[in-house]
Amino acid sequence: MIVYEDTKAALLEQRYGSQQKPANIHWNSQVEAMLSHCSVRTFLPKALPDGALETMVAAAQSASTSSALNQWSLVAVTDPELKHQLGQTIARTVPTDRIPWIEDSSALLLWVADASRSAAITLEQGGDPIVLNYLDSFLMASVDVTLAAQNASLAAESMGLGIVFLGVMRNAAKEVAELISLPPFSFVAFGMAVGHPDPSHPGGIRPRPAQPVVLHHNRYDQERYKQYLEGYEAACLQFRQSRDMSEKTWQGAVLASTTSMDYMGGRENLRAMVEEKGFKLS
Repeated sequence: MIVYEDTKAALLEQRYGSQQKPANIHWNSQVEAMLSHCSVRTFLPKALPDGALETMVAAAQSASTSSALNQWSLVAVTDPELKHQLGQTIARTVPTDRIPWIEDSSALLLWVADASRSAAITLEQGGDPIVLNYLDSFLMASVDVTLAAQNASLAAESMGLGIVFLGVMRNAAKEVAELISLPPFSFVAFGMAVGHPDPSHPGGIRPRPAQPVVLHHNRYDQERYKQYLEGYEAACLQFRQSRDMSEKTWQGAVLASTTSMDYMGGRENLRAMVEEKGFKLS
């Protein structure tokens, strides 16, 4: 598929703003689709197309999985009452009465880092799943489910659907696990609202930092990001103004996220919850 020059320029402008842009992108339909990604938080009241969920899961299962252990699962919540319960549970952890994109989505997908099958199979065969006591097992399942979900999100967008990832599901990790009956050695790493985007409220492509902020060659350069902060702040401000959002700086957001316990919203209890689920994190 040919990606036209005006499309290339528009996508790079939206992704980087006035910052330095990469000049040697290998353009194709997949790259264009990925650079077009934006979070969607306003959905039409329509069910997912027939076969859409299965397509997303097939894409998810095509992601890399450590040692082919397949340590992830997906709970697709479409029942309105359960979505409402989950939405209200999470809303209580943030300063709002309702999170509309959770309840209004066609489906609330709960992505589960899941070592429960590994534990069950090991016990059924007379073994002791001692390796699951270690931090790497927790991390392995978390990485697996993240790779799977990213593949699923790309599949969803290729079908004209919109998605938004929901790290906020970890704010009430224990309650969410109870509502969907999670077994030991599993936890919801994050959620994903998916549905038909409302064209009257289009999402915007949020800018990212210039590539030298995140791309290092051979050795990590800890100081280099500082020379690109001014340009990224300008791109962020332009985006927020174009969306009629409140003015705040990226560095201010970083500061708040690392110093305010309000940002945690309950995630400070996550370790206790996953340990209760069986992960010793040794």
